Amino acid sequence: MLLENNRLQLMPAAPALSEQVCDYYCRNREFLTPYDPLREAIFFTEDYHRLLLSQDEAMAQCGRGYRFYIRLAEAPDRVVGTIALSNIVMGAFRSCFLGYKLDKDLLDQGYMTEAIGMVTEYAFQELQLHRIEANVMPWNGASLRVLEKNGYEREGISREYLYINGKWEDHVHMVRLNRDLRL
Repeated sequence: MLLENNRLQLMPAAPALSEQVCDYYCRNREFLTPYDPLREAIFFTEDYHRLLLSQDEAMAQCGRGYRFYIRLAEAPDRVVGTIALSNIVMGAFRSCFLGYKLDKDLLDQGYMTEAIGMVTEYAFQELQLHRIEANVMPWNGASLRVLEKNGYEREGISREYLYINGKWEDHVHMVRLNRDLRL
């Protein structure tokens, strides 16, 4: 399902996006290094992204995760970021994790604030989720602000939560609840 507004298109993961996605990661390789796990050279190939996109597409088909690739409405042939709802658990939990990244040249223009708002609405309205969790390294103030603008609240610190760029990093645990959900 395509999500869009007047500035953004959020394209669902599909192998046909492999060239654009690979280009995004290659353009932003140095910028993303402090935020990502260590990446081997194969990660920066189109074939590798075609495989990842196929896996993401399969996750969406079975309702376990939805990855979208962000494109500007004015430049629909170029991926400028990604946003995902992952590890979806239904039943009594109805929860998932939120992750996102944006092109280094598009920071501080409101794009990620909008994208998170769009995906949060999709998760709550379409998927009928109750809880979305996001984890952010404490020094990443911009990312924490984007979540706060979208109504996410701090629940605490997760010590040595993820292995990022070669070391275990603490993360601020942010959550937004769908208090209107009635099943």
